[in-house]
Amino acid sequence: MDKIIINGGTPLVGTVEISGAKNAALPVLVGTVLVGDRCVIENVPEILDVDLTLEILEKMGAKVKRDHTTVEIDTRYVQPGRSPYELVSRMRGSTYLIGAELGRFNYARVGSPGGCDFGVRPIDQHIKSFEALGATVSVRGGYVEAKADALVAAEVYFDMVSVGATVNAILASVFADGTTVLENAAREPHIVDLANFLNTCGARIVGAGTDTIKIKGVEKLHGSTYAIIPDMIEAGTFMCAAAATGGNVKINNVIPKHLDSISAKLTEMGVFVEELDDAVIVRRDGVMKGINVKTQPYPGFPTDMQPQMTALLCFADGIGRVTEGVWDNRFRYVEELRKTGAVIDIAGKTATVRGGTALVGAPMRSVDLRAGAAMVIMGLASSGRTEITDIHTIERGYDNIVRKLRDLGADIRKVSY
Repeated sequence: MDKIIINGGTPLVGTVEISGAKNAALPVLVGTVLVGDRCVIENVPEILDVDLTLEILEKMGAKVKRDHTTVEIDTRYVQPGRSPYELVSRMRGSTYLIGAELGRFNYARVGSPGGCDFGVRPIDQHIKSFEALGATVSVRGGYVEAKADALVAAEVYFDMVSVGATVNAILASVFADGTTVLENAAREPHIVDLANFLNTCGARIVGAGTDTIKIKGVEKLHGSTYAIIPDMIEAGTFMCAAAATGGNVKINNVIPKHLDSISAKLTEMGVFVEELDDAVIVRRDGVMKGINVKTQPYPGFPTDMQPQMTALLCFADGIGRVTEGVWDNRFRYVEELRKTGAVIDIAGKTATVRGGTALVGAPMRSVDLRAGAAMVIMGLASSGRTEITDIHTIERGYDNIVRKLRDLGADIRKVSY
């Protein structure tokens, strides 16, 4: 087993390169199942969730060649219903296999997905879209099974904004006869990335990035070469780390527009943020002030930045409040942050942070991906030594985070124990 050890108190200074987006790479890689041809996907992050996705696809019959951040994948011989339960149960993104298998084969059988445990994440909106397209769906024995004689275009109104349901509905409807209309669709950049990838393969999808997406069914797709967008959450994490440590960091390979909500909140706290064409500079010279933040679907403040923002507020003067507007039970990590001396009170979906207290490093256990990132930020900005265990949760979504932070001057290392 591995752990991360941090000796904190050193400002981060320098330049960091952001990797491809985890939340875009997973649906695009699964989307190659729908293509049924040879695809080359570039700027793929080297993270555990990608490793797991590729292993699942190979078990289903795909031929995969990987050279660091470039993946060549041939899905011509993939068969539905062959994804191993023990693998899909470890990752939430495996849900996308249902839409991809159903869309291509009119049949899907996939084990119940896993991933980070921070609340109830039902798939009722996914099922709603499958049934609207003409599929019969059953959930039993730990598996989701969907089948149809033929998929026919439909109008689908999501009762709540759901990235996963939007992805699955797009995948399932690419070959459906007619034009499918998705209303109240998720607008996240990785939805746009999936649509752009599929369109390069011959799909006809318009409106991605708005709350109304239209998919005109086509008869076939073809392979393509496609590059994944930069990871806005990784970028946001480094932005918070730079601010927390009083650092000065240039963050390269980003799309600044995707970071608007994060940049706005850091600026409100008194942090200097400068947007360039494909980079942002984050610098903090003075004292930060506590602010109020509420997570919302894109373009609002991302829920995947909620733990990191909570950690950052611990180093600001005054009171800050973080309200979780997307998931239930996403404050389980707070108990770990309190070990540093942080004063954080939870009431329902709101964390109240009383900043300005000198914090000291402590042993912490990473309870999920973004919580682990928050603990890294706490360790970097606190005095003394921090040890973080269960770091596989962090490595699920961060590409070489220890090396990147070390290159910025952090006293951080990964050790086996």
